[in-house]
Amino acid sequence: MTQNKTSLAESSQGSSRTYIVATAFLSLFAIVGIAFYGLPFFFDFMTRDFEWSRTTVTSGNALAKLIVAPLFGFIAGWLIDRYGPRRLMLVGSLFMGVALIGLGFTGGSLVLFYMFYFFNALGYVFGGPLPCQVLISRWFEKNRGKAMGIAYLGIGVGGTFVPQLATKLESGFGWNTALACLGILVIVSSMPLVFFIKEPKKNEAEAEKKAEPASVPIKNILTNPYFYLLGLGSMCAIGVVGGVGQHLKLYLRDINFSQEQAANIMSLVLMASLIGRVLMGWLADLLSRKYVMILIYLMVASAIPLLLLPDFSGRIYIFAVVYGIGLGGDYMIIPLMAGDLFGVRALGRTMGIILVADGIAESMLPMLVGATHDATGNYILGFSILICVALTGAVIISFLPKKPAHV
Repeated sequence: MTQNKTSLAESSQGSSRTYIVATAFLSLFAIVGIAFYGLPFFFDFMTRDFEWSRTTVTSGNALAKLIVAPLFGFIAGWLIDRYGPRRLMLVGSLFMGVALIGLGFTGGSLVLFYMFYFFNALGYVFGGPLPCQVLISRWFEKNRGKAMGIAYLGIGVGGTFVPQLATKLESGFGWNTALACLGILVIVSSMPLVFFIKEPKKNEAEAEKKAEPASVPIKNILTNPYFYLLGLGSMCAIGVVGGVGQHLKLYLRDINFSQEQAANIMSLVLMASLIGRVLMGWLADLLSRKYVMILIYLMVASAIPLLLLPDFSGRIYIFAVVYGIGLGGDYMIIPLMAGDLFGVRALGRTMGIILVADGIAESMLPMLVGATHDATGNYILGFSILICVALTGAVIISFLPKKPAHV
C-alpha cells in the first residue's frame, strides 16, 4: 500500500513538473520568441513608412526599459518570491499582446510608439524570463539545467517561427495588421496554461529547503562581490545580443537581402539557438557553469566579426549558426549561475535586480549601434563595440567561483 502511494506521488510529481516546463516553454515562446525577436522584423517598415532614423526606431525599447526596469524589476522579483509567478505571468501576457497590437497602429506617432513600448517592457518583466526562471527553479533541484534548457527552447521555436509567419502576414495584409496578429497570438499561446499553475506541494518544498541553505537576506547578496561580477558580466552579454538582434534585419536589408532571405537568416539564428539551449543546458549540469558561461560569451564574440569581413560564400550562414548556438545559452545560463551563488529561494529578488541591469544594457547598446550607423552610414564601429563588450563580459565572468558557493 505504501509503495503504491509512493508510486502515485512520484507519478503526480512527474506530471506536475512536465506541466511546469510546458507552461514556461509557451510563455517564453510568446513573450520572448514571438514578441522580442519578432518586433525587429518590422523596424525596416517603420524606418521606411515613418522616415525614422535607426536611433529612433530602437529608442522605444531603450526608453521603455530604462523606465520599467528600475521601477518594476525589483517589485516583480519581490512579488514572485512572496506570491509566486502565476499572477504576474498572466498580467505580462496581456500587456505584451496589447503592446504588439498597439505598435501595429501608431500611425507614425512617437507618443503612441513609446506608450506601447512601455507596455511591451512591462509584459517582458512580468511575463518573460524572470517568472519562468523562478517557476522552474522552484520545481527542479536535480536536472534544473536540463529543465531550464527545455523550457528555453520555446524562445528558439518562437524566434524561428515568427519571421516566416510575419513575412507571410505582411505580404498578405500589410505590416501593421501582421504585427497586430502577432499580439493576438502572444495572448492566445501564453495565457491558458498559466491559469492552472500550482506551487510545489509541501513535501516537495520541504525537500527543496533541505537541499540548500536557508534563504539568503538581500543585504547579504548586495554586499557580495560575486553579485556585481555576475551582474556586470550578464549586462555585457545581454547588451551585445540585443545590439545584434535589433539590427540584424536592418543590416541584412543594407546588403540587399530580400524580405524572405532576411527572414530565413533570422529563423536560422533562432533554429541554431535550439541546439545551443540543449547543448548548454546539458553542459551546465555536467561542467562548472562558470566555464559554460565563458564559452557562450566567446561564441557570441567570435561570430560578430563575420558581419564585418568581406563577403564570401556562406559567410552569413556561418555567422547565423555560430551566433545562434551562443545566443541559445545566453539567457539560460544567468539564472543557473545566480541559483548556484545565492540560492533558489532568493532567485526572484536576485534575478529581479540583475534583469534590471540587463534590461538597461539590452536597451542602450542597440540604440548606440543605431546612432553609430546614423553617423557613419555603416555598422563597422557599432559591431566592433559589441565585440569588445562581449569579450569584456567573458573576462568579468572568469573571476566568478568555479563551484557553487551560497552566500
